[in-house]
Amino acid sequence: MTVKKNILLLFVLVFIPSWNAAVVLKIKSVHGDSFNLSSFEKERVLTAADKYLAEVPVTITSSTSPRSGGGKHDFFSEGDYWWPDSANLAGPYVQRDGMTNPDNFIAHRKAMVRFSIQSAALTAAYKITHKKKYAIKAIEHFKAWFVNDETKMNPHLLYSQAIKGRFTGRGIGIIDAIHLIEVARSIMILEKAGLFKTEDLKIIKQWFKDYLEWLVTHQYGKDEMNAKNNHGTCWLMQASAFAQLVGDEERMDFCRKRFKDVLLPNQMAEDGSFPLELRRTKPYNYSLFNLDAMSTICQILSTEEDNLWLFTLPDGRNMKKGIEFMFPFIADKSKWKNKPDVMFFNFYPVRQPSLLFGGLAYREEKFIELWKKLDADPTNEEIIRNFPIRQPVLWVK
Repeated sequence: MTVKKNILLLFVLVFIPSWNAAVVLKIKSVHGDSFNLSSFEKERVLTAADKYLAEVPVTITSSTSPRSGGGKHDFFSEGDYWWPDSANLAGPYVQRDGMTNPDNFIAHRKAMVRFSIQSAALTAAYKITHKKKYAIKAIEHFKAWFVNDETKMNPHLLYSQAIKGRFTGRGIGIIDAIHLIEVARSIMILEKAGLFKTEDLKIIKQWFKDYLEWLVTHQYGKDEMNAKNNHGTCWLMQASAFAQLVGDEERMDFCRKRFKDVLLPNQMAEDGSFPLELRRTKPYNYSLFNLDAMSTICQILSTEEDNLWLFTLPDGRNMKKGIEFMFPFIADKSKWKNKPDVMFFNFYPVRQPSLLFGGLAYREEKFIELWKKLDADPTNEEIIRNFPIRQPVLWVK
């Protein structure tokens, strides 16, 4: 690099701090460090999107369970770690933490995951190519879930993660809706492109306004907001994403404050780990999951005036410390010092969004290089369930 080019890059970094990390990476790529996210992701995205063009939307009305306390349009799922009591098979289920019961009802969760995967891939394909066929198909999914009377979902999770013989639904079930986060992001992108019919967009946004109101005011939502581990993080991730979609600046400000005053100080240890996740039967999975959720919150809520990536507690705890803690164990899982997860340990890591988002925010190329090497499209259902950010093209300008 010539002296003139060094001076120019120094000028950009020092005197134009509002430039985001993605722009800085593009400047660096001119001098040999090539990374263009859209080009890198294009083949993967279009391969999936082209397949999804031929598939029809599937919503929760396509399947029902006699154990649901709700109706046809009410999302229903059962708690993963709850099993029949061997001493009383007709009685209430009992818990086996970390052990997933394959016989529980999860058809609605699968439908929501499918919706998220397909609509996000189609929207990403539109963003990369500007071909309307992808957007038209994505909007078909949005209308099926939020507009059409016969197939839409009611905007609440009253019956999520029920437990036979104990609860018809729980606040903990709110975590099932993390798969609507990329849906919301996709809607924002297609709205900006002017591709929705006015009435459809109005109804879709009203759905998210109603869900956000339920999320904030219902006792299930309040309980989940106050959860001290990844459940509280995922509540905030949802509230942030949906408030952004509907333009609720007051609630976005609330989420920023809660991240700084509650989430980061109460969940992260001085070394960057999450002690409450390390105590679980799946410490590796939950540590990655919580880190990704916090990173997504930062990606959603950060502004030039209030950059959560740069927010640091007086003792030095911040998001970079969290990513640095997990980085060596993502790069080489054999270095993991804690006990292995009781299930699915061999399927991790995957292409954790915390690496990409953090790499861009901190201009840390080692994060991005590791992210590029990881599996972008896991097939194990448990891993997919804990991997709601699958199309980074939607999240990076």
